[in-house]
Amino acid sequence: MPERLWTKGFVLVLGVGFCISTVFYLLITTMALYAAEEFNAGDAAAGLASSIFVIGAVSARLFAGAAADRLGRRRVTLVALVVFVVAGAAYFLADSLAVLLVVRVLHGMSFGTAHTAVSAIAQSLIPSSRRAEGTGYFGASSTLATAVGPLIAVLLLRSAGGPGLFTTAVAGGVLALGGVLLMRVPRSEADPASGTRHRPRRLGALLEPRAIPIALFMLTVGIAYSGVLAFLNSYAEQLDLTSAAAVFFLVYSVVVLALRLPIGRLQDVRGDNVVLYPAIVAFAAGLLVLAVAQSGTAFLLAAALMGAGWGTILSGAQAIAVASAPIQNVGKVIATFFVVLDTGVGLGPIALGLLLGATDYRTMYLLLAALTLVSAAVYYFAHGRRSSPRS
Repeated sequence: MPERLWTKGFVLVLGVGFCISTVFYLLITTMALYAAEEFNAGDAAAGLASSIFVIGAVSARLFAGAAADRLGRRRVTLVALVVFVVAGAAYFLADSLAVLLVVRVLHGMSFGTAHTAVSAIAQSLIPSSRRAEGTGYFGASSTLATAVGPLIAVLLLRSAGGPGLFTTAVAGGVLALGGVLLMRVPRSEADPASGTRHRPRRLGALLEPRAIPIALFMLTVGIAYSGVLAFLNSYAEQLDLTSAAAVFFLVYSVVVLALRLPIGRLQDVRGDNVVLYPAIVAFAAGLLVLAVAQSGTAFLLAAALMGAGWGTILSGAQAIAVASAPIQNVGKVIATFFVVLDTGVGLGPIALGLLLGATDYRTMYLLLAALTLVSAAVYYFAHGRRSSPRS
């Protein structure tokens, strides 16, 4: 009989993950425009107002995983979410671009800490025999946020402006905080109450070395995905396909959610390679279709392929990372995975922006499709050559 997955704690952790991810997508898709309109920021400064959040998140993730494993995942999550709520309220006090940037960094750091700790809690609640399936459901909460966050942002910008965005950000943080307060979290072996405490003194003690190979694979495909996040709207404007771009992530999310259950279970039963290699091909195909798109239909086909590809890669690789180390190190595993992934997603637009100085969007997406296919070799050497089913 399969071990039970759908517990009260697991449902609550899905809700918490959805709330904080929705706040992330709500603000990252609108902050550049807000900085430009409110503080007359130029393109570079407005872009920094958006991306500096990720810099804060990455810096916090370096320490968050070890802190969650050492101090207790629930405790770290609660502290991070309190700061998350306070930082959300601090946007109302940002009366200059400099202050806004400081708030964005603090908000990003609290998000990185909370997301890492919440992800560790989720993994501690998932039975090992249903690891990929459970990870897929948890990832679906973030995937749903990619559609809900930008949609709410568009509606609020038209009706309530910045104050509406910031009020919603605070509300999302409060809901997440309430969810954690209602949650019972299994103690890790390094939890203070268990009597075992380890104080990290080196970078190797903050991260989990066994998760680095699969994380490097995610760095490669993360660069490709960053090209979609950063430049999709500009590309759509160039092609006069802004209406299709508006529902791109909605289509993407629907496909991801539809595939979560069968794909996660397939990965647990048949092994990682059966899922990951087709997902890599699907993601590359989506980038290729995007590169040659001439119509809204092609744009949405690309969205569906990327949902099947990137959505599966993200949850599947995270399940691989978690399975690579003892469960008491899951905080460090999650931190390692997302530090490396966020580095690719955060630095990718900078490198791709330089590339666009010498070429166009179509060529860029063709090159990213090729990079994604190359990532299959990275996956093979990182994990694929020794993959086996978990149940």
